[in-house]
Amino acid sequence: MSEPRRTTDSEANPLLKAWVTPFAAPPFDEIKPEHFLPAFEQAFADHSAEIAAITNDPAAPDFANTVTALERSGKLLSKVAAVFYDLVSAHSNTAILEIDKEISLRMARHWNPIMMNAVLFGRIAQLHEDRANLGLSPEQLRLLERTYTRFHRAGAGLSEQAKTRMAEINERLAQLGTGFSHHLLGDEQEWFMELGEADRQGLPDSFVASAKAAAEERGMAGKAIVTLSRSSVEQFLKSSARRDLREKVYKAFIARGDNGNANDNNGTIVEVLKLREESANLLGYPTYAAYRLEDSMAKTPEAVRSLLERVWKPARARALADRDEMQALITTEGGNFKLAPWDWRFYAEKLRLQRANFDDSAIKPYLSLDNMIAAAFDCATRLFGVTFEERKDVPVWHPDVRVWEMKDRDGKHKALFYGDYFARPSKRSGAWMTSLRDQQKLDGDVAPLVLNICNFAKGADGEPSLLSPDDARTLFHEFGHGLHGMLSNVTYPSLSGTSVFTDFVELPSQLYEHWQERPEVLQKFARHYQTGEPLPDDLLQRFLAARKFNQGFATVEFVSSALVDLEFHTQPAAAAQDVRAFERRELEKIGMPEEIALRHRPTQFGHIFTGDHYAAGYYSYMWSEVMDADAFGAFEEAGNIFDPAVAKRLHDDIYSSGGSVDPEAAYEAFRGRPPEPDALLRRRGLLDDTKAA
Repeated sequence: MSEPRRTTDSEANPLLKAWVTPFAAPPFDEIKPEHFLPAFEQAFADHSAEIAAITNDPAAPDFANTVTALERSGKLLSKVAAVFYDLVSAHSNTAILEIDKEISLRMARHWNPIMMNAVLFGRIAQLHEDRANLGLSPEQLRLLERTYTRFHRAGAGLSEQAKTRMAEINERLAQLGTGFSHHLLGDEQEWFMELGEADRQGLPDSFVASAKAAAEERGMAGKAIVTLSRSSVEQFLKSSARRDLREKVYKAFIARGDNGNANDNNGTIVEVLKLREESANLLGYPTYAAYRLEDSMAKTPEAVRSLLERVWKPARARALADRDEMQALITTEGGNFKLAPWDWRFYAEKLRLQRANFDDSAIKPYLSLDNMIAAAFDCATRLFGVTFEERKDVPVWHPDVRVWEMKDRDGKHKALFYGDYFARPSKRSGAWMTSLRDQQKLDGDVAPLVLNICNFAKGADGEPSLLSPDDARTLFHEFGHGLHGMLSNVTYPSLSGTSVFTDFVELPSQLYEHWQERPEVLQKFARHYQTGEPLPDDLLQRFLAARKFNQGFATVEFVSSALVDLEFHTQPAAAAQDVRAFERRELEKIGMPEEIALRHRPTQFGHIFTGDHYAAGYYSYMWSEVMDADAFGAFEEAGNIFDPAVAKRLHDDIYSSGGSVDPEAAYEAFRGRPPEPDALLRRRGLLDDTKAA
């Protein structure tokens, strides 16, 4: 299909030209905000023309002229959108955020008529009906099934009246999701707390250094600040001896999006839930959760609730036991107060020091960012034979971003990997993996461009960034997602890399975390940032012994959020008219300890309200954890965490197959059986509590 001729104006727009850069990577140094709207205009027009050609093809539908043609369509739109959304999330500014408001609506208006095109769906449905007779390969069959499912679930089979309403709902949801994320970013950008000398009691030097770097990032050189990035808040709550300041920081952190200001997200949530419920009803489902979960490994809300409740009981029992011990510790120290949520991390560290003679600050000097990146790369080399070489010639969106070329064991180029590791005001909070280009082989070998974005604290005055054990685990987690994208080996773009069910997508990432905490890895890469000395053996043993400490808290924090997400999407939307009251009611129902908050309170729950990817799906991390805990057992049973035979199965059946295989079949091909649920409880050290609960 020939491309429409570009206008002369387009010749100057870097988004509309061929990228003459290493590996045809985006020329971020040339791209300006004003380039995006014209590029999107052209991309929408190109894509619409391509879809019209497929829809109006007079030839009878076949796999090539319908499904493959769909796979080939929208290349420019994918290219422009990938660059744009990277900047929206990782390095935004006022101009980009304004464009985002317009583009989110335009994107919905572009996709609605495509996904609800009755003629196009008719062609796909005809092929789907006759799929057994088409002589398709397993990957082609999987693609046809997923394409049919995607169109069917988008409402392509609805009446015209229902389609019109569905399109209106989709447009409004797109606007609301964008607004939610902008509000959250606004609250995070506006708040900080300056730390005077008297405010630094208990804070390690590494935290103060990163607090100075955060101040410098905001144009406050010479000062030190706590920001609302999770890595800043959690470290402050663990270390600060100033209870009044811990309370202030904690309350600001959990109030994001819930301050009654211009960034308040309560009204947004109410409207989102109402529209999601209506869309599910239009498609014939009783609830939005029933709609979302039908196309997942879990299948039903009941299956999700069953898993979460099984984990909730022992986790809550463990958390309450830890709470009582911390309260006793406060009393012993002469404290005349009841343990509060802003005290938990501080006293948990003291309790861990007492029980396991370990606290995070002891190991942080050995977990420099550069060494943990090297460790993540080394594990990939030993498992999959790939190598990484830093490239300084690839354009990036911010000076802190680094790029590596990944090659296979034969030295052939496989992917570019971008690492953007530090918190800054222009970046949304959290950590994530995404791509600027996905792997495919439909028209020649297309190598992926994969991104890891994190929010670690930057070292000040040339000092390296030092990671907490949680940060190091996050780095490995996101790199696991990255490998899922980079090792992908499929033909069709829709099945590439992480294009899998939400409750399977976390398996490659969570599984990769296991290597980060292994003695074989830490002994090699945990080196003191000043002396280069390896991690002392006794500290390593204490760290390993302390790993399961505070798992009651971590599990309660997560499972409660997953249960609230599930209730938001299974109960009638009217039940959540008052979001705070709904949250309070649901937490009372499950017996939430008052000293622990949700990991994500509703007004900051970007996973489920900035878009629908994890809506009714936050449980996915735990569903995947059942598999990842069980999957790592295959290496343990082999007696070698880099066992070549197990690693080959892991590569072939999980990391490289993308969405080309049904996830249950993929897992069983790797493990030889379904996952064993108790592996999750064992990993978290909660198995004993199941019997007591």
